[in-house]
Amino acid sequence: MSIILFVITLIVISAILLTKRFNLPRNISLLFIAQPLVTCSAPIIVFIGGLLASELTTDASLATLPISLMILGVAAGSIPAAMIAKVKGRKFAVFTGFSCLLIAVLLAILATKLALFEIFSLASFLFGIGGSFTQQLRFAAIESSNNEEDIPKVLSILMLSGVFAAFLGPEIAVTAKDWFSSPHGYVGSFFLLGLFICLATLIMFFFEEPEIKETLKSGETRTLSVIAKQPIFLVAISTATIGYALMSYLMTATPLSMHHMQGHSLNETKWVIQSHIAAMYLPSLFAPWLVKKITLKGLLMTGTTIYLLVTLIAFSGQKVIHYWWALILLGIGWNFLFLTGTSLLPQSYNACERHKVQATNDFVLFGFQAFASLMAGWVLFVGGWNYVVLTSLPLIAVLFIINIIYFRHKI
Repeated sequence: MSIILFVITLIVISAILLTKRFNLPRNISLLFIAQPLVTCSAPIIVFIGGLLASELTTDASLATLPISLMILGVAAGSIPAAMIAKVKGRKFAVFTGFSCLLIAVLLAILATKLALFEIFSLASFLFGIGGSFTQQLRFAAIESSNNEEDIPKVLSILMLSGVFAAFLGPEIAVTAKDWFSSPHGYVGSFFLLGLFICLATLIMFFFEEPEIKETLKSGETRTLSVIAKQPIFLVAISTATIGYALMSYLMTATPLSMHHMQGHSLNETKWVIQSHIAAMYLPSLFAPWLVKKITLKGLLMTGTTIYLLVTLIAFSGQKVIHYWWALILLGIGWNFLFLTGTSLLPQSYNACERHKVQATNDFVLFGFQAFASLMAGWVLFVGGWNYVVLTSLPLIAVLFIINIIYFRHKI
């Protein structure tokens, strides 16, 4: 528990120092503090979802179903989340999402207490629905920034808070696992998560609704089909989607491959997952500087090359160190690809079109991610870890094609 309290203290201190250093609005610091308190729910499900599900069901191929349902929930909730934000505002949407997460917590407690796989699957789906609203926090940060030039910096700072979620999630899962009696544990883990979601809700009461200047990039609202034909839109959505899908595909398979198939300990598996999620967000410390040096085009190529290195390391062995290095690089590559795609997306729409495009982006992104995570369990149990890695190569090839398109077009 002392580690968890230490991480929360670091979150608050980091928020104060970063917002003062870069002279950012108070909204950014509030988002920085609240976001890891709720987004740590995803690392919890990623870490224990497959392990717990494998205990709750006799069909091993369904072990990754809760993780897939969580991601599917993010996809399913992306359009409603954007529309609620458009009609009711960002703050109302945030509280709606947090409410979904609290309901999910209650269902997860019931499922783990009574050992009900179906209820746990439903809880995972609702974690995803709530997650679709928390994913919109990055757009709230963009709208709270002072100017467009600050967007990569603001996104990097907000993504940096994910480092804390990386450690909070697995630590909550392990620390509170046996607080309450249950057939397979983890009731206390979800209870403690619920407390953190309540704390994040209190923090977001101080969030101020961003004022959007509709005259910025103003013009007649275009149809989605017209917007989607723009090369900048295609590059943005493809980069983020493929980067996310590949990351989820390999990450979802890792705990099952390590713990169930290779016999590595739960603590070793936790260390690899924690390191991976930390690597997803730590590059945000230097990403703004990197964007200035090599531009977004260079960042895209770097992220794609790193993904290729992941497959080479993953093929080389299945010891803990192989998983660790592969997942570390996977996290770094994801950061570069996601930051590139998210930074490019606002260039494809006018202010009056933002909710429509953001919703479409998230629906496509998390829809593909859900499919990838679901396929991960099936492919792993059918062909093994090496086959999981091998089947990721075609998408990496597509990423290189996107790089060529981005470099050839002046976008």
